[in-house]
Amino acid sequence: MASGSILIADDDAAIRTVLNQALSRAGYEVRSTGNAATLWQWVAQGEGDLVITDVVMPDGNAFDLLPRIKKVRPELPLIVMSAQNTFMTAIRASERGAYEYLPKPFDLKELVAVVGRALSRPRGQAPAAGQPEVEEIPLVGRSPAMQEIYRALARLMPTDLTVMITGESGTGKELVARALHDYGKRRNGPFVAINMAAIPRDLIESELFGHEKGAFTGAAARSVGRFEQAEGGTLFLDEIGDMPMEAQTRLLRVLQQGEYTTVGGRTPIKTNVRIIAATNKDLRLSIQQGLFREDLFFRLNVVPLRLPPLRERSEDVPDLVRHFFNLVEREGLPRKQLDADATEKLKRYRWPGNVRELENLVRRLAALYPQETITGPIIDAELEPASPAAVAEPAAATAPATEGLSESVERHLLSYFGEFKDRLPPPGLYHRILREVEAPLIAMALAATRGNQIKAAELLGLNRNTLRKKIRDLDLQVIRTPR
Repeated sequence: MASGSILIADDDAAIRTVLNQALSRAGYEVRSTGNAATLWQWVAQGEGDLVITDVVMPDGNAFDLLPRIKKVRPELPLIVMSAQNTFMTAIRASERGAYEYLPKPFDLKELVAVVGRALSRPRGQAPAAGQPEVEEIPLVGRSPAMQEIYRALARLMPTDLTVMITGESGTGKELVARALHDYGKRRNGPFVAINMAAIPRDLIESELFGHEKGAFTGAAARSVGRFEQAEGGTLFLDEIGDMPMEAQTRLLRVLQQGEYTTVGGRTPIKTNVRIIAATNKDLRLSIQQGLFREDLFFRLNVVPLRLPPLRERSEDVPDLVRHFFNLVEREGLPRKQLDADATEKLKRYRWPGNVRELENLVRRLAALYPQETITGPIIDAELEPASPAAVAEPAAATAPATEGLSESVERHLLSYFGEFKDRLPPPGLYHRILREVEAPLIAMALAATRGNQIKAAELLGLNRNTLRKKIRDLDLQVIRTPR
């Protein structure tokens, strides 16, 4: 039988009654109140082994009370509940030291389970304020860059707006799309993902919209498309920049009209899905190259969301490492930790493969090394053979390149002209090529100076106002991070 004293604060008497009954049946001693002042009095007097509180109280806000409670009783578990079901509320709760956040309405069995976990946790192991248990949240990181993402997600949760997620490969675009679905209005519906780059060009329309029996050779039966599978939920279009032009035209028509027909079908089918798209390409450049429809871009880019590469949020590396070590431990691999030297080396690494590369490294460390503590020399051995120049050390800047920039650009242009075969590229090639080189150059300078525009302008040899104008014209996002 469970044991412990629970303090409940909620101004709704009916909710207090339900919680009292559920927790009492589970064997807990329960006291409840409808105001924050009484809750604070009980806590200050040393009463209770756990607190459950609503955010909005008649005489105050729980977010103002939580820091005071953590100050006088830092090990007291705090569970926050709220009808304001947004990602931001969850983040604010965790920032103020809550053990768990439960959006109303919630399952009483889930509440009892959370209470049990909180009270069974050994004292002294409570997460510090602002440091939620990493494995319990869908997105990991407390850097300024990730806080911006969290704030954007919180605003998007109660909407059905179409979102375009951009970012390098491995930054977690599908994870963000899943968070938007799992914490949003359509969380009870299906989440369906489709990778445009992984499907043969001639099958994309069938994959998206389905096909009728006999629609083409090999179509032996009717097949349901991803739009139909995602009905009432979310359709995630990954690598949207790789969608062929003819499929773009059909997708645009669906977004405009809210209906589609299967391949080989004639009857329009109404659709009710939320669209989230993602790409690691610069779609504005693809538009200039004639590879992506501008009208489709504007239909998809209702809310742009850029995920920062890991090198722009290196302070998140320790949290991510702990998160992945916890994951692999639950999968049966030995428990590991990093020493200070290893942590610093990982924070200085450039991570061309971003978070996915870090996860693979952590799994490799857990599987291959017998020692519990991973040291700096082990990290050197794992990283340097694969990509010595990827570590952001001073010597790396002078490492000889196997191919000069001019040769690299020439090779790129040969490939680009080859895509058009006997046709010429669209007009404006000179400015497109300059923009393609200029954008990553400025982005790298900003990343190297941690977003300091004065230092970046000096590094590039530009006037500061000129740099600001180029950042605005190129639509670059500046993330300022402390050293």
